[in-house]
Amino acid sequence: MKRTVLDLYCCQGGATAGYQAAGYTVVGVDLNDQPRYIGDEFWQSDAISFLAVHRGWILREVAFIHASPPCQFDSDCQRIQDNDHPDLIEPTRQALEDLGLPFVIENVGGAVPKLREPVMLCGAMFGLARTYRHRYFSTGGWTLPQPEHPDHAVPQIKLGRSALNGEAIQAIGNFAGVGIIRSEWGVPWMNRDGIREAIPPQYAEWVGRQFLAAEVTV
Repeated sequence: MKRTVLDLYCCQGGATAGYQAAGYTVVGVDLNDQPRYIGDEFWQSDAISFLAVHRGWILREVAFIHASPPCQFDSDCQRIQDNDHPDLIEPTRQALEDLGLPFVIENVGGAVPKLREPVMLCGAMFGLARTYRHRYFSTGGWTLPQPEHPDHAVPQIKLGRSALNGEAIQAIGNFAGVGIIRSEWGVPWMNRDGIREAIPPQYAEWVGRQFLAAEVTV
């Protein structure tokens, strides 16, 4: 069975670290140079162009593809700031469907209307005490089960305030508590910029193990 995952829009490698923990070799692709990236190989490229240019290699070597298109277009924070960002979910899905390999697209809650029957993951599902970070995963060519969503045991702090007494942190924007998140997620190489663009590796490790359990033939 092929054991390589292609991580599109990889940033500093939150998803990559999870797939590595699940036993995969991971190749990251990002439009920007990512000197902190910790995958097995990195390509600086537009993700959709990469799929076209390297189609033959991908079909030979890659088991499935993880894609986290930039979430700013669908982020409440960015809507408030009225910033202009590209909406790449549908172009990414179309490119992945044209390729024909199993895939998963991950994004924020604001993108749910554009995702197909997504599964929601939360830090509470994986024993993370300081992060809820709901993220949504839409698959193609295979399916994910929806885990049970535990109650949120502690309150989540408002943006702009430091966490006290074990409160959960919103790791977005110019958040406080970078060291806490690094420790909880197990991402000591990441800076604040990387964390706020990442998913906890625990999410991707679970996704990767679910793919192995699904025994998808590629």
